[in-house]
Amino acid sequence: MTDSGEKESAESMLAEIEKKITDAFEIFDHEANKTVDVREIGTIVRSLGCCPSEGELHDMLAEIEEEEPTGYIRFEKFLPMMTHVLMERRYKPSPEDQLLRAFEVLDQDKKGCLSQEEITKYMTEEGEPFTQEEMDEFLSAAVDPDRGVVLYKDYVSLMAIEET
Repeated sequence: MTDSGEKESAESMLAEIEKKITDAFEIFDHEANKTVDVREIGTIVRSLGCCPSEGELHDMLAEIEEEEPTGYIRFEKFLPMMTHVLMERRYKPSPEDQLLRAFEVLDQDKKGCLSQEEITKYMTEEGEPFTQEEMDEFLSAAVDPDRGVVLYKDYVSLMAIEET
């Protein structure tokens, strides 16, 4: 038997997670009808501190999409799947040191920065490519306005989401 304190803290943690998911979903539920556009799910999932790859996101969608795809995801299907993901702490972002090492591998000349051209090449041609929209968003956030390069040591701390 677990004592009631443990049970209550697990229940309150679950309630807190479900509230976070509900709040994030409602931001994108423009019609207030408990559905969101399927294209918004990636943004909602990432706003909850999860960073699945496009393939993993596709698998998540396959799990919760209607038999006949409508282009919308219903809250009643999203909530249990997302609760499960958060409870298992799946798709957690990389901590700072891993991100920093990844940038250092790309920075072969050890300059401490990457040009917009270099970073665009790596992020659109290697692995799971960024879309043009994702690339524009990344560059607008990451490029140092004075030097026109990505000073990745400064940027890594913004990218790493703190463990809670």
